[in-house]
Amino acid sequence: VQLQASGGGLVPPGNSLRLSCALSGVNNLDYHALAWFRQPPGKEREFVAAVSWSGGTKNYADSVKGRFFISRGNAKNTVYLEMRDLKPEDTAVDYCAADPGAQPVVADEESAGYEYWGQGTLVTVSS
Repeated sequence: VQLQASGGGLVPPGNSLRLSCALSGVNNLDYHALAWFRQPPGKEREFVAAVSWSGGTKNYADSVKGRFFISRGNAKNTVYLEMRDLKPEDTAVDYCAADPGAQPVVADEESAGYEYWGQGTLVTVSS
């Protein structure tokens, strides 16, 4: 199983970015939740957003609610994170993660629930 994240970069405050993550090696018929976590410089990794296999359950960290939006591709093996109104405190390495075997409506917010992780993509918000 592999996850390939992309889309990070350097943007000024107030701008937007869209992260993408492609999941391979998992049978698309198997339920799996997908999520984004991030690790700001000098801090612990933290939950950002998660989406269930069905796409009907989406959970967000309080710090990003109303600014970040998670979605899945039609083929179920991709996940996107639309980030709007970015702030300097959003600067972090962002990781996508997969939870295979999750119930179709579950989108876990705990990192321990995710078995597979991507390599990370750096998001820097600075003027």
